Amino acid sequence: MKYRILLFLIAFVSVCSSSAQESSEMKTARMQWFKDAKLGIFIHWGIYAVNGIDESWSFYNGYISYVDYMKQLNGFTAAKYNPEEWASLINESGAKYAVLTTKHHDGVALWDTKAGDLSVVKKSPAAHDLVAPFCNALKKFGIKEGLYFSLLDWSNPDYPNFTKNEKKYSDDSVKWNRFTVFNHSQIEELGENFKPDLFWFDGDWEQSADKWKAREIRELILKQNPKAIINSRLQGYGDYSTPEQGLPMTRPADKYWELCMTINDSWGYQQNDRNFKSSEQIIKIFAECLSKGGNLLLDIGPKADGTIPAEEVSVLKDLGRWTKKHLEAIYGTEGGLPEGCFYGPTTISKDSAMLYLFVHGNPRGQVMLEGVKNKINRIYVVGNGTKLLWKEYLKPYWSNNAGLIFIDVPENVLDEYITVLAVVLEGKLKIQN
Repeated sequence: MKYRILLFLIAFVSVCSSSAQESSEMKTARMQWFKDAKLGIFIHWGIYAVNGIDESWSFYNGYISYVDYMKQLNGFTAAKYNPEEWASLINESGAKYAVLTTKHHDGVALWDTKAGDLSVVKKSPAAHDLVAPFCNALKKFGIKEGLYFSLLDWSNPDYPNFTKNEKKYSDDSVKWNRFTVFNHSQIEELGENFKPDLFWFDGDWEQSADKWKAREIRELILKQNPKAIINSRLQGYGDYSTPEQGLPMTRPADKYWELCMTINDSWGYQQNDRNFKSSEQIIKIFAECLSKGGNLLLDIGPKADGTIPAEEVSVLKDLGRWTKKHLEAIYGTEGGLPEGCFYGPTTISKDSAMLYLFVHGNPRGQVMLEGVKNKINRIYVVGNGTKLLWKEYLKPYWSNNAGLIFIDVPENVLDEYITVLAVVLEGKLKIQN
């Protein structure tokens, strides 16, 4: 009897182990497109673009009354909204996915939600679903579709919080249950109507995972689309982390991560915010994300009529010219060398046989690479193929240590923003410990 029990326990542990392994493999397969994509475009579009004020936070923090904030519905026309042009520009930028705000914390939906009546379809001159045309346009370019959704809803009468200094209620299980049904219904609508590849949640900090029923939300999404991925803002039930407006100093512990960042200082359109980052600055930040094994989700804020500000269009076009030239060093690569090996960002090919060095500015002669033990077969400039000369020092014949590689980088091969050098290795990359 004891022997049979032991056999059963061994078999049970084996099955559990196998299931866990299968689950891990399934997640790896589900996340692969995201890991390879590297660049996404975030789009904050809502009624806050009418006055050019902070999305939702302007009334929450008391900068404007809720009544006056909601009056912006009357000016949200989307009269020049051209989702095909949006998708074409996103494609030109080199982005492989895009995330649209379907509903921010103000509760205003950009689609014709059946769960409530607060939407631009029912309450604004736009008067039609804005999400479906965008998703359809992305499909034509093979761009993955992401939908942003705020879990909290400061407009909903059944949600407890309203502004920083005012709550609707503190403890009312009937209202909260009603809100949960509403919330899950909207998430289910998004999944059924638009079948997004990615759900980008926000606002989870106001309630616990149990209150949101976060596990049930995840199960609902994956039941509708087993290949969908979910960001981290679902109280522990997401797939990848989302540092916001702050580049990690070192490579994050999370295998999958994404820096979400604005082009100026605002998520949505604000006519008074002229503090735009330059194309070069954004490309440098993007290179740092690549080097640390992450993605960049770069935000744009269309105007109320649906047009994208010229400054943002210019940045995306510049970004596109650079990504197109250097695609082999970007897409499908792994995070780069350990700190101290090269003065700048680096990436590694998936087979670990190619090393890419991102050179800022004009090195005025040479760059130095250290810590790489492999024999180098060739070094060339990505995007034009120019072969470069290099020499190895501090590598006596009897030493197994890595030498110092000095690479000549003439001025005539330099890129306007960042020059990328490809180092062709003999065998898989070996780093000196």
